[in-house]
Amino acid sequence: MSITLVSNSYLDENSAKIRTKPVPWEGYQRAGLITPEELQLIQKVDRQTRSKIEALHAADGKTYALLYLRLLKKLQRIDTQSCILVLIADALTDHEERIPLFTTASQTDPELPYGPLLRILESQDDFVQLKVTQILTVLLSSEKSPLQPQQLQPFLNTLSQFVVNSSSNKRDVAVQCLEAVLPRPECRKAVWANASLVGGLVDILKHNASPQMSYQVGFCLWLLTFEQEVSERIQKRFDIIPLLVDVAQGAAKEKVIRVIVATFRNLVSKAPSANLPAMLVAQLLPFAKNLSGRKWTDEDVVEDIQYLRDELANRFESLTTYDEYRSELLSGHLSWSPVHESDLFWKENATKLNDKDYELLKILIRLLKESNDSTVLAVASHDLGQYVKHYERGKKVLTELGGKTRVMELMSHANPDVRYQALISVQRLVSQPWAAV
Repeated sequence: MSITLVSNSYLDENSAKIRTKPVPWEGYQRAGLITPEELQLIQKVDRQTRSKIEALHAADGKTYALLYLRLLKKLQRIDTQSCILVLIADALTDHEERIPLFTTASQTDPELPYGPLLRILESQDDFVQLKVTQILTVLLSSEKSPLQPQQLQPFLNTLSQFVVNSSSNKRDVAVQCLEAVLPRPECRKAVWANASLVGGLVDILKHNASPQMSYQVGFCLWLLTFEQEVSERIQKRFDIIPLLVDVAQGAAKEKVIRVIVATFRNLVSKAPSANLPAMLVAQLLPFAKNLSGRKWTDEDVVEDIQYLRDELANRFESLTTYDEYRSELLSGHLSWSPVHESDLFWKENATKLNDKDYELLKILIRLLKESNDSTVLAVASHDLGQYVKHYERGKKVLTELGGKTRVMELMSHANPDVRYQALISVQRLVSQPWAAV
């Protein structure tokens, strides 16, 4: 692993400028902030040629690793911190074997290497913040033993701020950092526990990300879904399946489709009941059939597509009409599919909305209260009207669960279809007699 794992043009350009800027090392020594020995060592690498610095790092790497970390611990000026961070990054670039020189610094000083690095994560200077994040990514992802919360949490909190930042550099660096640390199980668990971080990744995909960024975010989601809990809950929490289908359908790059298909495979293999309903509603089966007819350069994607197609087809073939309706309802993405307007369907299935303590009826009411989608509101209002029409105690149940009040509110909704469906349902609510308890 190398520092180039997290690359960014803003960091590269500013690092080049910082290498030529003077730092008042002698002044620090006169003020007693650094020792004469430290001054002597740092002057040997200060604004020297790359080859001369590289020779010193090669000959006395451990001494310089400790020097940089100790100086970072003691000195607070932004320009000085920037210089030290560039020296550390240069020492690590293309030299994986030097990483332990930094990670084992704790044997000399328990606060090293992470104490000073994590402290300056809070810097108000963009370059310092991004550069230390780049360095921490290399060190943390290379640790031999599981990372401790005190090392990981400040780092992830910073990334969660980066992914929602208006700065494209911060978003870019954050996603690259996550790609590097998510292969570690403890990092996957910690990232999943940080809802704003996962939400930030999902939000990037919602805003027409570039093909490269779509691939990188998809790669992060793929890694996350190796965790059982993530596969079980990510669809319910973030509604990512229809989003990923949209991204894959619009993708021109094979690698974007490949990583999304691999993510779907994880979701199906680890938590089929939590994800297959939403996949069927999002029309993933016809899309998978379409993908299987294309030519691919990667054999793994061919296997993943076939797996998805087979699993979805088997599930689809075994579905009854009610199973389809239930899948649609659980996904939260209601549309005017034929089942809603079938009088026969409602005659046969209206009472099934009462099963499991009114599970599906409560979902319909929740969608009415929480959704901002006019189609969802119109369909849900219609379905509640059908429920009341075909179940004699429906009016009483719906009133007790708070559905009647919400449907009445929707009669003044801005969308005409929502108003119409709400009006029809309210008419049924007020015209049907209460059934005896």
